[in-house]
Amino acid sequence: MTKSERLLNLLILLLVQRHYISKQKIRETVPPYAEATDEAFERMFERDKDELRALGVPVEVDSIDAFFDEPGYRIRPDEFALPGIDLTADEAAVIGLATRVWQHAGLAAHTSDALAKLSAAGVEVDRSRLDIAGPVVTVQDPHFDVFWHASLDRTVVRFDYQRSGTGELSTRTLEPWGVVSFSGRWYVVGRDVDRGEERMFRLSRVRSEVRRIGKGSAYEIPPGTDLRALTRRLAPEPATHHGTVLVRSGTCLGMRRHATAAEAGVTGPDDASGWDRLTVTFSTPQSLAEEVLSYGADACAEEPAEVREIVVRRLRAVTGEVAP
Repeated sequence: MTKSERLLNLLILLLVQRHYISKQKIRETVPPYAEATDEAFERMFERDKDELRALGVPVEVDSIDAFFDEPGYRIRPDEFALPGIDLTADEAAVIGLATRVWQHAGLAAHTSDALAKLSAAGVEVDRSRLDIAGPVVTVQDPHFDVFWHASLDRTVVRFDYQRSGTGELSTRTLEPWGVVSFSGRWYVVGRDVDRGEERMFRLSRVRSEVRRIGKGSAYEIPPGTDLRALTRRLAPEPATHHGTVLVRSGTCLGMRRHATAAEAGVTGPDDASGWDRLTVTFSTPQSLAEEVLSYGADACAEEPAEVREIVVRRLRAVTGEVAP
């Protein structure tokens, strides 16, 4: 059983309890706990409990019996559940379609297996409570599973990554701390081993197989790390600035996809082909300049002037031309 499956089993076991459940009963129900030595079980259980709490799961501890000082554990569904949401018929249809992704995600088998094992062990399962524990993982991010498992196992990974707005690939070695969703996209957050800094990488920009380097438990996440706060700090700035770029007809499809307006048949820097003017949004002048440069002679920055200056300066640095 993988660590992720063990955590999911523990989550479901605590979530379906109507009363606090003892540590011994937990040990008897989850196979890896039952097979471990007393010392190994204590370490495993305490670490798993802390990781669930770090993920935002409210694991409660209280006395099982008023006359005996034996701690019990459970997860209150009303504390774990999201508040009620009122949806229109169309919105509900979209959400219903999106939740079908769960049937194709790697975690679906773990959920089914966990329920079967709990039922076989004689644990009373209130299945109606499991509706609030159904995360959705999009299949458009194929690297989700490997990054997620690596973050749970504390295993270093290595992969090729493409920076935003450029075709350049670089090999990154990362200590993954967690996988987070931000602005509708999935990111892995952790420590870049080569650069010795906290970094965040968008999963859709990973351009190679994600290779696990070495064994598990290879590093520790700094105490007090808040992944959501770290994500907000490392996330790219929102695209709030507007600019225009001249592009050759039929080219720069990536830029065209996120352009807010397009004007065909405009005057361009040469007569070798037709030109279009795209209106785009960007977060920083540097990010738009890098995107323009990635398209070579098919794109020409027009506005704002600061972006043009960055593009010209970098082209002169490449050609060795001295600015007048």
